[in-house]
Amino acid sequence: MKNKRWLINFIIFSLILVSGCVEIPDRLSGESDSSENFTSQAPVFGDDVLYQVSTINAILQGVYDGVIPIGELETHGDFGIGTFDGLEGEMLALDGNYYQIKTDGIAYPVSENMTTPFATVTPFEADKNFRLEKPMNLTGLEKYLDLNLPSENMFYAVKIDGNFSYLRARSVPKQEKPYPRLAAAVSNQTVFELENVSGTLVGFRTPDYMQGVNVPGYHLHFITANRNAGGHVLELELENGTAALDITNAFFMELPTNGNFSKVELGQDLNAELEIVEK
Repeated sequence: MKNKRWLINFIIFSLILVSGCVEIPDRLSGESDSSENFTSQAPVFGDDVLYQVSTINAILQGVYDGVIPIGELETHGDFGIGTFDGLEGEMLALDGNYYQIKTDGIAYPVSENMTTPFATVTPFEADKNFRLEKPMNLTGLEKYLDLNLPSENMFYAVKIDGNFSYLRARSVPKQEKPYPRLAAAVSNQTVFELENVSGTLVGFRTPDYMQGVNVPGYHLHFITANRNAGGHVLELELENGTAALDITNAFFMELPTNGNFSKVELGQDLNAELEIVEK
């Protein structure tokens, strides 16, 4: 059990636009689509910091240009989820290995020069472990996990190694410009149905007050025990397994300065669209 500094529960929102203020107007022009013009200003963190690229409301509105190289993302966490440039597939990071799960359902190794428009990662170190000894579906699993949370106001990295009688997952194909909204993009998703499979759920539980910034509640991806297949979890039937929770009390967000990020309205209530894409 790590020594948590509960009284210093802090959230750091970092809006790093450029290294010099003079460059801001050009960098926010929206003319650049490449991560080559984006320089991360984030320090390398220790444990208990959740590092995020962009916001869920930006992704919902079609801001899919990759901004952070995977090589940079790896310095901020060995565990996490996200997507890739152009929304090409599902990202999953586990034990320091990053995977891209494409629409064929296969989990491919990721190169360091690939980029992400949206990701959440952390250095995973379990604070709480417990067994899951009875069958439950996704809703039941989430409710059971909630019973084991010290507080609903914290961030949690969630890792579950389990045996599943059934699991339904999806991946989304690479999108072409002009990018559609995410609710339209997932209409072309590929859905995979797995039976009697063992593997690992990787994801996060985000507090409700982070609506618009990340996915409130649970957001889980899956990879098989042989690390060959997986996807974004839509439904499951867990037979048994073990759960590990990493309580994360610090948050750092880095925002894009290229593409259309500066042009979209991020203050909208897009919960209805989020419900569509998460189901």
